[in-house]
Amino acid sequence: MPRPTARVLTLLELLQSGGTRTVAELAERLGVQGRTVRRYVDHLIELDVPVESVRGRYGGYRLAPGYRLPPLMLGDDEALAVLLGLLAARRTALTAAQRTANETAAAKIRRVLPRHTARRLDALQDTVAHTEAPDPSEGPVPPGPPGLSGLPGAGDCGTPDAEILLTVADAVRHRRPLALGYTDREGRSSERTLHAHGIVNHAGRWYLTGTDTRLDEERTFRLDRVTGARTLPGTFRDPADPAGPGPAQRLLTGFATADYRHRVTLRIQATPEHIRAHLPASVAELTGHGSSTVADGGAPGQQGWLRVELRAQRLDWLPPVLAALDRPFVIERPDELRDLVSALAERLARGARASGA
Repeated sequence: MPRPTARVLTLLELLQSGGTRTVAELAERLGVQGRTVRRYVDHLIELDVPVESVRGRYGGYRLAPGYRLPPLMLGDDEALAVLLGLLAARRTALTAAQRTANETAAAKIRRVLPRHTARRLDALQDTVAHTEAPDPSEGPVPPGPPGLSGLPGAGDCGTPDAEILLTVADAVRHRRPLALGYTDREGRSSERTLHAHGIVNHAGRWYLTGTDTRLDEERTFRLDRVTGARTLPGTFRDPADPAGPGPAQRLLTGFATADYRHRVTLRIQATPEHIRAHLPASVAELTGHGSSTVADGGAPGQQGWLRVELRAQRLDWLPPVLAALDRPFVIERPDELRDLVSALAERLARGARASGA
């Protein structure tokens, strides 16, 4: 038989799930009489848990809003889910106070996890990389363009299985080969053997980078599409140059250079920060900063121009972006983009000339 203290904590857990619980329902769930439920409620009230009584035919007990947060009762999986959410949120546009609260909350939950689970979470924290966090002073991050809907990570945003994520993190940390089950965006399933190099959290999604041993090529996988993961015997050496780009930068470069229908090359007279506000690193590559000598219209003689290269399945989203940049630009390719920009300019001009009558 559960001890009274255990039943009181179970009662708290039931009330924390929300809504009003009748005495009969609580008595059945706890395996006690109604008067015992009332006594347990009195115990919670003595502990300053804000429990209120609801009268009437459908009355019972519920947690009332109060100044103190009632004690949380989380299972191991629930605690782990909360910690993963806190970890993913650390690179969002948090204030200093919010970042401190994030870290202290994570530390409190981690202390009550079983040792084995806590060690695995430490492995994840040590191995995960993040793409650049947005600057709160710059406002919200612009949404991804529809022309890049085929990019890895675009579209649906699934949550990876916690057990898979921790298994992968352990393999990355100890350089152990991984056997993966994977379903691509077309719904095709496959089995892979991977030398995992890093885990990257980007735009709220989790990715795994590594070398596919069968193809001997680096690949990127959406972790929410991994259907199974297990470590294999042995270890491997990371072929990446320690002084070279890390997993996060390689992920962004892979997004920006993905093989899609159109290859676009532009020259834009603007600072990298201004361009990045409209064309983030996952969309476009920038080169030539500080060395270009191309003036307005493309003639040499003035600094401040950057070359912008990107790939896209569609081009119709780019003219509004170029207009929003509000900076001089030159389209090097493709010709179809010039036609689309000209058509947008004509529509804007017609709208400006139209009378309001």
